[in-house]
Amino acid sequence: MDLQEKIRALPTQPGVYLYKNAEGEVIYVGKAKNLRSRVRSYLLEASQANAKTGSLMREAIDLDYILVANEHEALALENNLIKQRKPRFNILLRDDKTYPYVKLTLADRYPKVFVTRRLRKDGAAYYGPYFPGNLAYRVVELIHRSFLLPSCKVDLSRYHPRACLQYYIHRCLGPCVEGLTTPEAYKDAVRDAQLFLEGRHAELERTLTARMMAAAEAEQFEAAARLRDQLSTIRQLQEKQRIATAEQSDDADVFGYHFEDGALAVNLFHMRAGKIVDRREFFWEDLPELLEAINEDTTTDAVGTPGLDSKTLPNIPGAPGLDSETWETTRPGAPSFPRTSAEGVRDQSSQPVEPAFRPGPFFSALLKQLYIDQHYVPRSILVPVDFDDRESLTALLAERTGHRVELAVPQRGEKRSLVDLASQNARQSHTQRFRVLEPSRKAVQEALADALMLPELPRRIECFDISHIQGAETVASLVVWEDGKMNKSAYRKFKVMTVQGVDDFASMREVVERRYRRLKDENQPMPSLVLIDGGLGQLHAAADALESLGFTSQPLASIAKREEVIYLYGNEDEPVVLDRRSPVLHLVQLIRDESHRFAVGYHRQRRAMRDRDSELLNIPGVGPQTRQRLITHFGSLRDVQQATAESLAAVVPRKTAEAIWRHFHSAQPTT
Repeated sequence: MDLQEKIRALPTQPGVYLYKNAEGEVIYVGKAKNLRSRVRSYLLEASQANAKTGSLMREAIDLDYILVANEHEALALENNLIKQRKPRFNILLRDDKTYPYVKLTLADRYPKVFVTRRLRKDGAAYYGPYFPGNLAYRVVELIHRSFLLPSCKVDLSRYHPRACLQYYIHRCLGPCVEGLTTPEAYKDAVRDAQLFLEGRHAELERTLTARMMAAAEAEQFEAAARLRDQLSTIRQLQEKQRIATAEQSDDADVFGYHFEDGALAVNLFHMRAGKIVDRREFFWEDLPELLEAINEDTTTDAVGTPGLDSKTLPNIPGAPGLDSETWETTRPGAPSFPRTSAEGVRDQSSQPVEPAFRPGPFFSALLKQLYIDQHYVPRSILVPVDFDDRESLTALLAERTGHRVELAVPQRGEKRSLVDLASQNARQSHTQRFRVLEPSRKAVQEALADALMLPELPRRIECFDISHIQGAETVASLVVWEDGKMNKSAYRKFKVMTVQGVDDFASMREVVERRYRRLKDENQPMPSLVLIDGGLGQLHAAADALESLGFTSQPLASIAKREEVIYLYGNEDEPVVLDRRSPVLHLVQLIRDESHRFAVGYHRQRRAMRDRDSELLNIPGVGPQTRQRLITHFGSLRDVQQATAESLAAVVPRKTAEAIWRHFHSAQPTT
């Protein structure tokens, strides 16, 4: 059954659909109230004009779907599948930052307190999240000092003969040793910590004050002094910052964005107890490619007019699927929000148009990934634009959190001012990330071309490095710098095939020849610069390989590690010596260091494979554990081969040691 037949056979129930490419990879995940109607819109758009097919429909050859009971389940399943499969035509949240919680293990005999970023259903109480992240560690440290609850890994289900250091420095009540504390005293400490973490400071102050007065009347002055210090600490902390808890109603997350020149910056302000306590920044540089591909993700309204689906990325004017109509560009701080349906279309065919950004679908996808799986969601989420499934997402978040969630698009007043503030900061973030770096990148390219006498600005630099240990498992790496950044998808690994022993020059010659022979055979363009990690010997070896292929005018250079000077082929007598603060030198060093890192990583991988298939396993009496013990003791297989029978006998039984020695010494008798 081909793709069109599958689409026509889809049910009309709500669900999630997954487009796949020829390799069976999921390239896009979407949800729909009506699967058949939703997915058929792709074919409708593709049939109207060839320009409307889009990258997504050109690549998709198969379709899977999962039926669900309602739209809430579709939202949740779509979010999970996007995070699991990471389809490249969906918006992906690259920032995986999570904020910490304080965990109180109430299910234990003697509860402990920890900082954690994972929430489990284990009977423990979790408090947070804390903003900024180090606040959670400060809170736990305060609990250690004031309430003497431990964070150690000691098993408290039984008693131990001696307490650890934490007890002796007065940061633990010592429940691990019988007699140091009582269950009642420990229970009081846990109760105090709970009140503190829950923000019930007034009740905690009354409790501590009463216990302090009782201790003073009983002439237990040390206990009274400790309670007095606890009161003082709690009051000081209250003055500095209130702790965020799920019970507070004035917690809010505020979003703002700025889109320009195909790049997007988003700022998220975390407000807790009416104060901005932290800020997160998100950036997307490759939006145009993704947006163009998602132009086909449209729905059909009651009159058959294609409309934008709420979970896809924004459209680009002039991209396939829009013809001559252009959606209005809206940026933070503009007097109005983007309009929906036909009111948002205007004719700009008479003038060139900058790619527009439709933020509604973008924020729909972003908010799902940020909040659906989170344990804590603030009661108020302020976004700069509306989107289609905002009400569905609001209901789902309220259902999952157990409290009312307001997902609002403020138009005026204090909340609107907060959104404007986040947008202003997003504009500044965009400037610092994209607009400031671009001129400096071009300046560095110009300086590099001038310093290395390149015929044009370098767009692509390929760098080689050799890695081995005394000639064993010799490998090479190729890393690529392209258009201002490292292009990891173009990295290549080489296993040196023709060189025996230690010969870096011959290894470099082989690898360079293999690389550019293939480019020549495939009629591919050569890079702007070939960079070699090494000195003059490696440089001349690479030059010999290039000349043997007929590339006599290819720009070629090397950088020596110790001297940090750059040798240009054809001008070796006058090496380029750059100032150690030169951005050109920093760029060359960055590429060289990346090549070295990649080569060393591949060499370690090859060495690990060799060790796993060690010759030792072929010796009778030597199993995986014995082999590991020998490798750990001697350091390598070569050292094991060179060891005497007496040295081997210090690690393994004498009989096994003699068998190993005979195996590597042609069965010569031991002495």
